[in-house]
Amino acid sequence: MRVLIVGATGYIGRLLALELAAEGSPPRVMARAPGRARDLAEAGCEVVPGDVLRRETLAEPLAGVDVACYLVHSMGRGGEGDFAERDRQGALNFAAAAADAGVERIVYLGGLSDGGSKHLESRHRTAEYLGSTGVPVTYLRAAAVIGSGSESFRTVFFLVKRLPLMITPQWTTTRTQPIAIADVIAYLIAAGRKQEASGRTIEIGGPDVTTYGGMMDAMAVALGRRPPRKLPVPLLTPWLSSKWIGLVTPVDAEVAKPLIEGASTETVVKDPSGMELFDVKPTPLGEAMRLALAEGASQAPAGS
Repeated sequence: MRVLIVGATGYIGRLLALELAAEGSPPRVMARAPGRARDLAEAGCEVVPGDVLRRETLAEPLAGVDVACYLVHSMGRGGEGDFAERDRQGALNFAAAAADAGVERIVYLGGLSDGGSKHLESRHRTAEYLGSTGVPVTYLRAAAVIGSGSESFRTVFFLVKRLPLMITPQWTTTRTQPIAIADVIAYLIAAGRKQEASGRTIEIGGPDVTTYGGMMDAMAVALGRRPPRKLPVPLLTPWLSSKWIGLVTPVDAEVAKPLIEGASTETVVKDPSGMELFDVKPTPLGEAMRLALAEGASQAPAGS
């Protein structure tokens, strides 16, 4: 089976490519800037140039591909124009090119909610655009990903690390079902291989349902410190929250805003039947936090 990963230089795409290579099945990976994928080439992956916003660049990456894993989303960062429009155009271009190439299946990772923020709505509609030309789409839907490169994780990490007393807006009480990055990778690999998953929408999550405030407490425990004291401020808007996060963490305020808007919407698995297709043992939240912290520490420069 020939697998193509689109968005392979992103956090999840890179881990997926490296995991497949470690298993002895190195995928083809597409990157706008192939130079950023040198580590993937060294791991045995075939690196090809391509850009979902330029339809003419997609024929070569998709040639001979059976399963394409689509991990592209704008998250409101970089580029000109509206991020939702870029998501739409990229997905439509890719869907058309995948149909022309005879791709058997597209695996797409999106959000667990289909409303509540422009970001989540765009992620959900991307699945529809990818399926618009008839190629079956396996649509995996996840809440916050617990991993060192996840913006949700980084936001929680720096808030807890830097603030013993924390302003907690209304969105910190929203229920969510975070999932460990290792579990996300396992589901992505399994979804590409399991025929029964083709064309299905599959909700995935960890074993623990909590709130964003609960994630902060779990982070504090994983860091070996007391959970921060919380000062509820119900009227703090997502815009003000994003500016506050931009001041006290390295997370860009323009990235934080769609994250917080999404955090205002409950993201809990309502239909677990899709997860039952796969032999994935969900990682408890506390363990996921510890593993993510260890992952981040292993990637930090010496002396940092």
